[in-house]
Amino acid sequence: MIKTSYNRIKSIDMLRGLVMVIMALDHVRDYFHYNAFLFDPADLTQTNGPLFFTRFITHYCAPVFVFLAGTSAFFVGQRKGLKYLSKWLLKRGFWLIFLELTVVKFAWLFKFDLSYGMLQVIWILGLAMIFLAGLIHLPKRVVLILSALVIVGHNLFDSFEPTGNLSVGIWSFLHEFKLLTYGDVQIFVAYPILPWVFVMPLGYYFGTFYKQNFDSKTRAKILLQMGAGITMAFLILRVMNYYGDPYLWTSQGSWSYTLMSFFNVTKYPPSLLFLLITIGPSIMLLAFAEKWKGWVFDKLVIIGRVPMFFYIIHIYVIHLLALFAAVLTGFKASEMYVDLWVTMQPGLKGYGFGLGVVYLIWAVLVVALYPLCAWFDRYKSNHREKWWLRYL
Repeated sequence: MIKTSYNRIKSIDMLRGLVMVIMALDHVRDYFHYNAFLFDPADLTQTNGPLFFTRFITHYCAPVFVFLAGTSAFFVGQRKGLKYLSKWLLKRGFWLIFLELTVVKFAWLFKFDLSYGMLQVIWILGLAMIFLAGLIHLPKRVVLILSALVIVGHNLFDSFEPTGNLSVGIWSFLHEFKLLTYGDVQIFVAYPILPWVFVMPLGYYFGTFYKQNFDSKTRAKILLQMGAGITMAFLILRVMNYYGDPYLWTSQGSWSYTLMSFFNVTKYPPSLLFLLITIGPSIMLLAFAEKWKGWVFDKLVIIGRVPMFFYIIHIYVIHLLALFAAVLTGFKASEMYVDLWVTMQPGLKGYGFGLGVVYLIWAVLVVALYPLCAWFDRYKSNHREKWWLRYL
């Protein structure tokens, strides 16, 4: 098993770093791509292949991030015990929710707006940790069965529509992508509770494959079979075209658009098929990464060791660069002080650049942020006595 210092596992850090880098591509697209202000890249009536798959590849970020957060929690529990882990998960969970509602929200909006709350991936990470703090004390079989039932079965409720303001609000927090309005207060529920909070427990018990007494060759074989099996489950269910996603795929005018329809799975909330096609190949990648080495691998490992640092910094940098880009191309700076989401700003229609420029900005951004990540990783390693670093 390839490890870094302090028993960190390089393949897992690499995968975490990889999805963070891919995530940055999606956020650069949101702030810089011309068409981002006109239509959804998954809209088959307006999109094209490169744009669709630029969006599709970024689907891997959130589920892998949540899944591996569970795996990291398992490692903490192995070192410190379940009692310590429960307290750690609770404190970290509430801290992440606080960050989402303050530091992260300001990064997206560049506004201090107490009347608007955004519940996105950092919120669901925090909430899942709070749930996990209790779930780890239940029998393993119970947790795995419960998690599997929710993940597999939640799409049965896709067409459920509650009545009454209270019921609608509760259901939105549980299982619906929605902007809720309560008087003068708006809450954007991008990441509802189900099934996200049950992805993390699966990642938690996935950590058992990385115990020190587990043979690396055996682990690689199991991970490959597991990942291939999950991916095959996606293909079978999607071909059957009956269950697993609110939207069925359809035959289009060309094979390329039919392929896009086939892979056009739902992220908000994540459908069964969405989770199968993102987590399955990711587990396979971990199997292959057991023996990977090289310059790029090592750089991704460093980013994967400081994911929260990278996440927060990259949003601020992207938003600030987009503000300058808007002004330099004749748009008002005030349009980059966002009300709900940047692509919903009516004054930014006509702003933006082609997909090639988006990729160039993304590459420059990642290269520019790497030295900061490497510095922070060294700082953490050299100052392990500072308790607050555990929350970054």
